[in-house]
Amino acid sequence: MTLAAEWNIAPAQIAKTLSLKVGDRNVLLVACGDSRLDNKKVRLDLGGKASMLAPETAAALTGHPVGGVCPFGLATPLPVYFDVRLKAYDDVVPAAGSTHAAIRINPLRMAELVSATWVDVCK
Repeated sequence: MTLAAEWNIAPAQIAKTLSLKVGDRNVLLVACGDSRLDNKKVRLDLGGKASMLAPETAAALTGHPVGGVCPFGLATPLPVYFDVRLKAYDDVVPAAGSTHAAIRINPLRMAELVSATWVDVCK
């Protein structure tokens, strides 16, 4: 059974957190589970080409293992961005710091809690 089925939500409501290197900055991007990065939009909104951080680097920076990375309780302060497509849902389900933990939360509230910036970088 998929996480979306377990939580009785659409796959897009799985709020995935991507650990990215954009130029010389490490950032987190929270996006819908079925979204893909649009490289042109990333360059325009975030100021450079994005590449995924190595799993060990992501884990060291966030304090969360890959599969449990979330914008909460970070080991290192990082800029956090939320893709605007998340606003289409009343609730989303991000990981919660572990590969075996998740929470249901309103995306606007989650963005507020982590001082995220809204961007349009996915397709």
